[in-house]
Amino acid sequence: MGIKAKIMEKISPSPTLALAAKAKEMEAEGIDVLALSVGEPDFDTPQVIKDYAIDAIRAGKTKYTAVDGIPELKKAVQRKFKEDNNLDYSLDELIVTVGGKQAIFNCFLATLNEGDEVIIPKPYWVSYPEMVNVAGGVSVEVDTDISNDFKLTPDSLEEAITPNTKWLVLNSPSNPTGMVYSAEELGAIGKVLRKHPHVHILSDDIYEHLIYEKEFYNILNICPDLKERVLIVNGVSKAYAMTGWRIGYSAGNKEIIKLMRIIQSQSTSNPTSISQYASLGALEKGKKFISESKKIFKKRRDLAVKLFKELEGINVPNPDGAFYIFAECKSFLGKSFEGRLISNDQDFCQFLLESEAVVVVPGTAFAMDGYFRFSYAVSEEHIAEAISRIKNFCSKLK
Repeated sequence: MGIKAKIMEKISPSPTLALAAKAKEMEAEGIDVLALSVGEPDFDTPQVIKDYAIDAIRAGKTKYTAVDGIPELKKAVQRKFKEDNNLDYSLDELIVTVGGKQAIFNCFLATLNEGDEVIIPKPYWVSYPEMVNVAGGVSVEVDTDISNDFKLTPDSLEEAITPNTKWLVLNSPSNPTGMVYSAEELGAIGKVLRKHPHVHILSDDIYEHLIYEKEFYNILNICPDLKERVLIVNGVSKAYAMTGWRIGYSAGNKEIIKLMRIIQSQSTSNPTSISQYASLGALEKGKKFISESKKIFKKRRDLAVKLFKELEGINVPNPDGAFYIFAECKSFLGKSFEGRLISNDQDFCQFLLESEAVVVVPGTAFAMDGYFRFSYAVSEEHIAEAISRIKNFCSKLK
């Protein structure tokens, strides 16, 4: 009998591991590798947030906390939902977690039974289906199209719902596309969901504050009658450049929150105490940083889109938010690089790395072949140089 559990047969390793390993080898050889695969802001955590953490350390706030978060942070989250989203939650409808990822993991572990279905529009963040698998559920992947900005439509949602559907995952702004659902689009989705009261909605709002022209809406702003069926997942990672601090939070039906708290009590227990105090600082003092970083990200997005649109054979939509461009490279599939066939986007990204030392993430990592994700969470100089190298690579393809 082997050591490996059967559940491991349901979990796939990251499709980007080979690329990352190759990039590290090249860097070790002194090659100037440009990594446009990163999913985090390149800014340092603001000093005012660090100061909250330092003060907490000096005050000896280094012990266990309540499993679901310190009261001060939960109250700050409560205020955030009221002030930013016009949503009211009681404290027993809130939980603080070890990053947004744990919130989603807790939710699925706490609510999914064997065979329960979770609707996930493609392309999607890589971890959604893996977490569903671990919890014993079934991912129902729904196709979207670049012509519709990769958004779920009411008709495709209606077609995907079955008696076994338990959750729909909505991610706006989206990783990997940067698209944002409008109020009208969320209203149309809500109209479908009203007909199916057994379906819950997991709203992943982690990129909420990174929207450049449009306005952010949670589905509850449009369909408040769905409140008991919606779990909102958010956190401090992206908005405040705090990816390594690992603090997320959720708001929802108090019964679901209670179940998530039980799961958390038997896994990580409380999130790190010092990170919680830093997050309190983010929610209390971080709005200026958000405003400043949004302006920088918008400039980077505009530059990247402009340069990509000058590159023949690459099709890019204009992302509304986050810090990604999901670029179509289908016109290069079937061509060859140094005698080797480019049969899919993984080949395209692998050969791009070998030829030009540029790392991007293949679309297949997000369940959509023929694309790659380009992160513009880097300097304008790196953006321009990376796209120049991509252009050079494309000119070599036959």
